Amino acid sequence: MKIGELAKLTGCSVQSIRYYEKEKLLPSMRRSNGNFRLYDLATVEQLKFIKHCRNLDLSLAEIRQLMDLNQQPGMQCDDVNNMVDTHVEQVALRIKELQHLQKQLKLLRDSCSKNRTVKECGILKNLSANQK
Repeated sequence: MKIGELAKLTGCSVQSIRYYEKEKLLPSMRRSNGNFRLYDLATVEQLKFIKHCRNLDLSLAEIRQLMDLNQQPGMQCDDVNNMVDTHVEQVALRIKELQHLQKQLKLLRDSCSKNRTVKECGILKNLSANQK
């Protein structure tokens, strides 16, 4: 199948597929006589795996590591568990940071009421005051 078909089957953009090839997450594909890349069902499954990992916000390095580990089915999965545990901790930290940001934005929003001019805007005044 050609890249457009692969994109439709997996829900990935053509640009993402090319990027994953460039990053060596997908193998280099054979080419047709017209120089089109030709993909097989194994690539569909691999791309779905990559997309699922990306939806979990795993980095390309983490995905690469998981793909390497997946090629060693007899190994213990401690490395996989540790990677996911670390990722969970990173997500928890980001959530905490985003909650702090949300509080700051709410405080900023509360500094201005309706029916004011831009000159009177408390939000703009606070933002300007914090630059100094």
